[in-house]
Parts: sequence; structure tokens; C-alpha cells
Amino acid sequence: MNHVGPHILVYGYGNPGRGDDGLGPALVAALEPLAAAGLTCESDYQLAVEDAATLAEYDVVVFVDAAASGPAPFWFDHVQASRELSFSSHSATPGQVVGLAREMFGAQVKAYALGIRGYRFGELGDSLSEPARANLALALAFARRAVCEQHFDEYTRQFGADSGRGCVCDPQPEA
Repeated sequence: MNHVGPHILVYGYGNPGRGDDGLGPALVAALEPLAAAGLTCESDYQLAVEDAATLAEYDVVVFVDAAASGPAPFWFDHVQASRELSFSSHSATPGQVVGLAREMFGAQVKAYALGIRGYRFGELGDSLSEPARANLALALAFARRAVCEQHFDEYTRQFGADSGRGCVCDPQPEA
């Protein structure tokens, strides 16, 4: 099968057993049925340094996580590669994983973060709060559009974390 266009990874992370912390995996689960040639959806509880090898296989990666603060319903921004590593934990930041992918594998992956505003964290339970569910619906509509249109840099200008406005778009009806 020939694929035209960039290979895109949407990687959601967070703990679905901790309330709104599960927003990243929830978005990936909803987006996964749409995965086609060129799009891969994966999720896990946290990012790890081992994920650098996976990232190196893609042209674009979108990290999806719950955001405890920032604009609602979501924000979308660039991920800057970081060379700073912390070995006090098994988890890593998106910037650290991208930095390792570049340093260890010569990857030129373009990386972005999609932060979905959550409100209830740390509580045991696998259900999302109602406001987080509403934000997830809008973030999912955005993610579908972003993957289809692939104007990632333009989206960062519109919906960046520092824009203070988040996305004010309406979800598109499903076809």
C-alpha cells in the first residue's frame, strides 16, 4: 500500500483510573477507528524514554494529555525538543522524548501537544467529569480536522497555550 503524506502518530497519555487524567487515552480511543494509512493512534499511562524509538518512525507526533490549567476546552502548541533528562522517575516529558528521538535516532519529527482541560484529578474512578467530557468532544472534533487538514503550525498560532483563548470551535457532526 502506498501512502502519500506524512506519517502521523497521535499519542495519548494519562491514567483513565484517575478521573479527568484519562482525557488523553479517551481521545485516542475515539480517534482510533478513523486511523487509516499514515495515521497511528497509541496510548499509555505515561511517556517513557523508550518512546523515542517509536517517535523516530513518524513525521509528525501529537501528544494528547489532560491539562489541569490553561484555556478551555483545549490548547494546541509546539513541543520543543529538550536535552535535559531526569532519572528520578520512569516518566518523561514530550520534549524529552522528542529530544532523545533526535539525538539517538536522527529523527526530524515535528511534535505538538494537545492539552484538553480537565477539572477532576487524582480521584479514583474511571469516569470523566461532565465539563471534561464536553471539552473532549471539542478536542476530538479538532483532532479529526487537524489530522485531515494537517495545518499543524497554523493551529498552534490559533490555539496555542499562550493564546489565552483555547478553541472556540463547534464540533463537526459525524458523517
